[in-house]
Amino acid sequence: MSDLSRFLKANKIKRENTTFAATKSLVDAKGNPLPWTIKPLITKENDAIRDECMIEVPVKGKPNMFRPKLDTSKYIGKMICACVVEPNLYDKDLQDSYGVMSPEDLLKEMIDNPGEYQEFATFVQNFNGFNTTLEDKVEEAKN
Repeated sequence: MSDLSRFLKANKIKRENTTFAATKSLVDAKGNPLPWTIKPLITKENDAIRDECMIEVPVKGKPNMFRPKLDTSKYIGKMICACVVEPNLYDKDLQDSYGVMSPEDLLKEMIDNPGEYQEFATFVQNFNGFNTTLEDKVEEAKN
């Protein structure tokens, strides 16, 4: 018989926040890139984000038939925003300073270099246990 007490929540290892310099265009007084604080998602949060990013696409050759599809760009943007603790992407003053009205738009304004954005997206996905990006899985499925 197993010892169920090992599975109690009190024994669960807590995942800690981490930092990552998401862009080289935001620097401190010494010219060093500012570190962003990233928190891990929990499965419930990820499921809610995934559900929010599902779209219905028509099935070819079958009128009035639809299948669910994940809008990966939207999903990745929302996942990153849910993980970023600092800077607060939901702060109205910060959004106003970039002339945007959503955390996802703010993220893309703050990290306007596509390579840096992709690197940050990959970091956040890996931090949350996704060792391959969604784009990699899509490419693999196509082949």
